Amino acid sequence: MPTRPAKAVKGSAPTLAIGAKAPAFNLPRDGGGNVSLTDFAGESLVLFFYPRADTPGCTIESKAFSALSADFAKAGAAVLGVSADPVRAQDAFKAKHRLRVPLASDETHKMLMAYGVWGEKSLYGRTFMGITRTTVLIGPDGRIAQVWPKVKVEGHADAVLAAVKALGKG
Repeated sequence: MPTRPAKAVKGSAPTLAIGAKAPAFNLPRDGGGNVSLTDFAGESLVLFFYPRADTPGCTIESKAFSALSADFAKAGAAVLGVSADPVRAQDAFKAKHRLRVPLASDETHKMLMAYGVWGEKSLYGRTFMGITRTTVLIGPDGRIAQVWPKVKVEGHADAVLAAVKALGKG
């Protein structure tokens, strides 16, 4: 796969290059305990980064990935949602919407920076730091297979599932 050059997002780390080794992480997760990249060794991993639990777009996206969780598993991929929300907010979000995908919390923003999704955003003329809705597909070899920056929620989980299936055939 061709490697595309890393591109800087204002206020954050460079975006990931296709073919690069995925940055390691170890984060607290919903329900207690931690989740790390090594937990998914030898399988594909879909990381979807969302700005805030229980907001409209994040709810739609998380429900879509949850609805397809069995299909992702059948295609050989795990799915993990990540935001900067505290674990208790992740737990409440997961319970309220009966989400079937694990959710991780990066309140320190270390992993979010490593994946290039934490940076300056603007809304209604106000600038602030936050997560740019992004999805990253990591192949079973631990390398970045595909990146979807600035995700539009509708139909996105289906597109990611198609990419996972294509990766499995490669």
